[in-house]
Amino acid sequence: MTRPLTIEDLYRFEIPGDPALSPDGERVAYTLTTQDAGNDRVLRSIWEVRAGGGPARRLTHGPADTAPRWSPDGARLAFLRAGRPHLLSAEGGEAVPLITPDRCPAGAGVPVWSPDGTCIAFAAPESRRADSAPVVIDALGWKADGAGLIGSVRTQLFVVDVESGEVVQLTHDDRHVGSPSWSPDGTRLAYPAQTGPDSAVLGPSAAHVVEVRTDTPEPRRIGPADGLAGPVSWYPDGSALLVVGRTTFGVGHSELLRQPLDGSAPVPVSAALDRNVLPGGPGYPGALPQFHGDDIMFCARDRGATRLYRVGAAGISASPLPAGTGVSGCSVAAKAGRAAVVVSDAARFAEVVLLDLDDWTSGQQPARLTDHMARSLPEIALHPVTEREFDIADGTVVHGMITQAVDTPPGGPLLVDVHGGPHNAWAPHSDPVHLYHQELATQGWTILTLNVRASDGYGEAFYTGAVGAWGETDEQDVLQPVAALVAEGLVDPGRIALTGYSYGGYLTCWLSARTDLFAAVVPGGVLVDLKSMAGTSEEGHLIAEHEIGDPARLAELSPLSHADAVCAPTLILHGSADDTCPVGQAEQWFHALRTRDVPARLVVYPGSSHLFLLDGRPSHREDYSRRLIEWVTTHTNR
Repeated sequence: MTRPLTIEDLYRFEIPGDPALSPDGERVAYTLTTQDAGNDRVLRSIWEVRAGGGPARRLTHGPADTAPRWSPDGARLAFLRAGRPHLLSAEGGEAVPLITPDRCPAGAGVPVWSPDGTCIAFAAPESRRADSAPVVIDALGWKADGAGLIGSVRTQLFVVDVESGEVVQLTHDDRHVGSPSWSPDGTRLAYPAQTGPDSAVLGPSAAHVVEVRTDTPEPRRIGPADGLAGPVSWYPDGSALLVVGRTTFGVGHSELLRQPLDGSAPVPVSAALDRNVLPGGPGYPGALPQFHGDDIMFCARDRGATRLYRVGAAGISASPLPAGTGVSGCSVAAKAGRAAVVVSDAARFAEVVLLDLDDWTSGQQPARLTDHMARSLPEIALHPVTEREFDIADGTVVHGMITQAVDTPPGGPLLVDVHGGPHNAWAPHSDPVHLYHQELATQGWTILTLNVRASDGYGEAFYTGAVGAWGETDEQDVLQPVAALVAEGLVDPGRIALTGYSYGGYLTCWLSARTDLFAAVVPGGVLVDLKSMAGTSEEGHLIAEHEIGDPARLAELSPLSHADAVCAPTLILHGSADDTCPVGQAEQWFHALRTRDVPARLVVYPGSSHLFLLDGRPSHREDYSRRLIEWVTTHTNR
């Protein structure tokens, strides 16, 4: 007997991620994320499953173990424990720290094994600022969401000898560096680093290379200084670098670039796909590009779902996974011809499957290796998702998804939810974050999620469709689909609520000032004043300079400039430690509404960053969903 998913079920969630397939293709290590209700925290531990089948096995007990990486011989695992690199035998046992606590006191990035297995490279802050120490700021980019005030501390490149524990710092730059990649011969490291004058702000970046086994390492920039370089890796023959990035800096797709080592112009590899390459990150599921022979496996988003692709001499082709299946992690064992992939679909949450890369056909049935959610919540069934396309008056087609219980009668209440980004997307598969969708659907609501202009997965022209005109360009992408559902008799025009987070919070506030269509409004992680945002957000400079572009339009495109038109009851939900959309944005919006006697409530979650809906305190995530449900149901009941 099945039942609908409820908000309380989040405490039973077991979500695997970040898979690492052993070099022989026989074992998959991965991070399992669970919830500790008693201590109100997220737990992460390392697990393993055999490619040949059998139950998954816990290797570590956390509470903050992540990023497992196999040694080249498959005998050991390196991983991060509370941000510090540790080693573990492949057979289990006690993990041992790789470096002493005095080295890299602020923690480290993902461990990267040298080809011979003798060293591990990683990026890490070069020092740790004392909590009470004054913060000296000489450049933009002096804080980061989740880390808080970083001042002048920069992330640098380190190498540690696995046997002796000796640590060597390879870079001493005044700019941040990204995660490294070893050359096939183990003599050099490639990595991305920023090139702009304000080294910590989001700006131009390029691939760099540094010699490892020298007393005086001298990093060398490879490629244009005015482009954008994300993750960097090596071609298997060491002839060039593979870069996820752009040849120019600005708003647009990231693509795969072949960067010659002589510094000549990079060569586009994936441009024919016209999709944004996703190397993976919080809220942006994907995986690092990896080689299988001469072919490159990579992730890109298409119609909301992150898909696995393959590019080579034969062109670009999608994986045999069904359309709509979402990929949130991938690890390739090239010699074994296999890939361990974390996938989810409309009926099931994320699990690990095994793909045969030598059988790249639509008929392949991947072997499912894990069943964490099926064991933890065997009785739940997700409400179905129906995809829709809406024709906008200017000729644009907007793709959306409708979530309803199967027996929902027409003419009921509607919740419209706007995603963040704006260059993100709603996916047509299971969603462990927005549990209020499932609970409201159980109560007879229709949930409408729309991938409005600027969403990822519909080509670069669509991706850049709101540049310079936030709110103005995409507001009809919300209003006209809602009007279509009303005209069809699917929903009650007097019982429509609107919500959104981050950019979705921006558009929610914007729309509440542009129309009286919505009976209740719930913006979260909001930005309402683009001018003050430019100087207080970790991303404010990027938004002002590149997303808006014209300083004269910052006030015009700010919801705060139009707050006098708002009349809908508004619940504002915000993390107090949000450095992407600082809490002052929420405070300004609340003040603007309450001084005009608009029914408004501000709820602030202490210590929560911008991403707390993904991995913050379980109690905060539960409270967010419950308050949203209570607000929209109260203010739409008639």
